[in-house]
Amino acid sequence: MTSIAYRTVDVDGLNVFYREAGPADAPTLLLLHGFPSAGHMFRDLIPKLADRVHIVAPDLPGFGQSDMPARDVFEYTFEHLADVIDRFTEVIGLNRFALYVFDYGAPTGFRIAAKHPERITAIISQNGNAYEEGLSEGWNPIRAYWQDRSQANRDALRAFLTPETTRWQYTHGTPDETAVSPDGSTLDNAYLARPDAHEVQLELFGDYGSNVALYPAFQEYFRTHQPPLLAVWGSNDPFFLPAGAEAFKRDLPNADVQFLNTGHFALETHAEEIAAAITKFLG
Repeated sequence: MTSIAYRTVDVDGLNVFYREAGPADAPTLLLLHGFPSAGHMFRDLIPKLADRVHIVAPDLPGFGQSDMPARDVFEYTFEHLADVIDRFTEVIGLNRFALYVFDYGAPTGFRIAAKHPERITAIISQNGNAYEEGLSEGWNPIRAYWQDRSQANRDALRAFLTPETTRWQYTHGTPDETAVSPDGSTLDNAYLARPDAHEVQLELFGDYGSNVALYPAFQEYFRTHQPPLLAVWGSNDPFFLPAGAEAFKRDLPNADVQFLNTGHFALETHAEEIAAAITKFLG
């Protein structure tokens, strides 16, 4: 049976919670979650990889069990999230690692990779976008807010933070909604129900444009350093389109791009297939 340790580490005064499993001397895979989830989204994947890979899965600041500092003392931007996770890897002693990036984990991880290309052994992108053609029209309300930070545009995004929308993100695009456990979305909604959590998420919605502005820099990193890349993608994702996965081949001709008949949270229905693809990819 796979043993998973649940740890918390002080990163320059901020408590970052993380899951760790697998042999400490094995190659490391850093798992970076997305919105509105946390490291628990990898609960089905970790046991399938930990016999041969050292797994580290932190909760981003403001998510899960990591600290959620007040907005007047912590700037909720993707640059700041990346800085914290970058320091987290240094504090726990990760010198070389592969990245698994999903949703918000992609702009976080790609910032780290572009800053420290020598540390990155490979990238697995599961619905983790780096190309404008990967953004669906579902981003239009969020795009309106990052372009105009008005209160009206901010309030219009509160619909993305309801329990019903969280559940929809988990089930949309899946062939059989009854195959998607309610556990993940229920836990995410519990975290979203904490005081000020909605305002934290609205700050990140407003900053998402900074990620799109960095797409050319991420793409330059890909072209220059040619990291091995596996894109394994829920093809029915309402936010990140298959074109975003195919676009990796433009800068990484050897990228392995695979599509699964499911939605955004592909691990909920296809953890077995994704684990097999990762095992083959990492060798």
